[in-house]
Amino acid sequence: MSANFENKKLVVSEIEELAKNAKSIVLVDYRGLTVAQVTELRNNARNAGGIYKVYKNRLMKLAFEKLGIQFPASDFEGTTAVLFHNTDEVAPAKVALDGSKKYGVIKLKSGYVAGKYYNTEEITALANIPSREVLLGQLVGLLTSPMRSLAVGLSEVAKTKA
Repeated sequence: MSANFENKKLVVSEIEELAKNAKSIVLVDYRGLTVAQVTELRNNARNAGGIYKVYKNRLMKLAFEKLGIQFPASDFEGTTAVLFHNTDEVAPAKVALDGSKKYGVIKLKSGYVAGKYYNTEEITALANIPSREVLLGQLVGLLTSPMRSLAVGLSEVAKTKA
């Protein structure tokens, strides 16, 4: 076998390993980005705990099919980059959407999150979900609001009777 074939097998196994451990996979079209912008996007993904990689479409498609992850063939047309994250379902979509807003040329193609395929609209909606910390803060606010209102009401009643 040729060295090129062996290299491709290694790349496919690398993609498989990343995809196997990922809770979230997002495909983006990065056409039009400069090298500096790609580097910044890669760093943003790394800072969010994820991985941003560019592979050949055919090798990505082959690796995903081996794992039973089905993306439409149209998702592998043109320039395609992939974002993986092992622990956060939303982080890759947020990184991609932020990059799309900042650079104006990135297009979210689709995603595979927690075992389910998401099209462009669904992955964009997922990216717009507030972070876990924000959601927990909102929950705490909702839970403490009735108690706070009761305390203020009782305080006002006590002031009027005194």
